[in-house]
Amino acid sequence: MKETALLIIDVQVAMFSYENEYPHNGDAVLNNIREMLFKARENNIPVIFVQHTAADEYQKDTATWQICPEITPLEQEYVVQKTQRDSFYNTNLKEILDGLGITKLIIAGMQTEFCVDTTCRTAYSAGYELTLVRDAHTTFDSPVLPAEQIISHHNGVLKGIAGLKTTKEILQQMAEID
Repeated sequence: MKETALLIIDVQVAMFSYENEYPHNGDAVLNNIREMLFKARENNIPVIFVQHTAADEYQKDTATWQICPEITPLEQEYVVQKTQRDSFYNTNLKEILDGLGITKLIIAGMQTEFCVDTTCRTAYSAGYELTLVRDAHTTFDSPVLPAEQIISHHNGVLKGIAGLKTTKEILQQMAEID
């Protein structure tokens, strides 16, 4: 897995701070991401955090802009700040991945139909081999569909470009590293 990195997208305090909304299975998803993060660290798998930045609850250096404290990046880990749904657009993500020799990405985070979907599509177009962790990305109910259906739909659509694995399968894969 030396050519593999764990990419954690937009798991920020704001996502868990909305007064009348909470991400679908938010606590379980956050726990799954935390478990993969710790296993990646234990096995020297690079971890890259993506942090959305905007002029709202994602305003740089505000409390809600921070990455969730359960998964706080270590000093030596990469944090890529983005302003659009695409983690590659106008960021240094590709340069970081290239510099580390990364060709495979394990993707988790928020929000399924926006930043996770867009980042998966761009990464695939850029030639990366993708694994989307099916139980480690989430979103909110929309006026049209409940979050559970949005997540299920995107798992189905993205399986055309990304392998789908559970957190348990990823943890097993990481544990098998020499």
